[in-house]
Amino acid sequence: MNRLSPLNLLLFAATLGLSALGCQSGGVGDPCTPEDEYRQSFNGYAMTEVNVESKSFQCETRVCIVNHFQGRVSCPYGQGGPPGTPTLPDIVSPSSPSHKPPTDPARCRIPGTNGKHCLDKGSGAAVDCPDEGDSNLLNIDEITVAVDSQLIYRNAQDTVYCSCRCAGPDPAAKYCECPSGYTCSELVRELGLPGKAELAGSYCVKNGTVYDPQASTPANTCYTEATGDTQQNKYNVESVCGPKLKNP
Repeated sequence: MNRLSPLNLLLFAATLGLSALGCQSGGVGDPCTPEDEYRQSFNGYAMTEVNVESKSFQCETRVCIVNHFQGRVSCPYGQGGPPGTPTLPDIVSPSSPSHKPPTDPARCRIPGTNGKHCLDKGSGAAVDCPDEGDSNLLNIDEITVAVDSQLIYRNAQDTVYCSCRCAGPDPAAKYCECPSGYTCSELVRELGLPGKAELAGSYCVKNGTVYDPQASTPANTCYTEATGDTQQNKYNVESVCGPKLKNP
């Protein structure tokens, strides 16, 4: 039996990852959660930036894009954000009257967790968190930084999903054809940076969501809509943000 060496396996995986950037369009539009969101200290994306994750195993295309999106996909209502609401230190501190434990829907957590997983600082063992705080335990589910609420008009459903590279500067590269309902739009410019050339180019984005830096994006967020501070008529808030003021 012929076996691939570890080096050949790595080369094969890398080749697969790069080729997936452009050659498949199946799965475009499927939801994905960027790997950044599995870090407790990650406070989310800014609307001014684009992120292309080229080795996402959540996507059939292996490409997860973040197209000018604010906040975290996994925390639509944010935490410790808008003026006049409890700040992050107030929310996190057990001695604060505004304290909310990591299990509370108002808190942000690592995707797929429930706020009940802790690490024993002494032994390093993973244990269930007690109902009351324990200084010897470190909660490994909770997000420990302030997170902005998602913008309604650039919500995660419209801007964060599986995609593929449909055009680019390399004439020898393989590119996909965008499915119906999607537009081929430039997201990553070729800047000559080492290791970034394979990401440069255009990606399939949902029709009507191409970002225009000259246009004004409404400031409505999941949080402001849920608390009634503003009103918009384009979206059903719970359909794009989830149950009112309840982060997953």
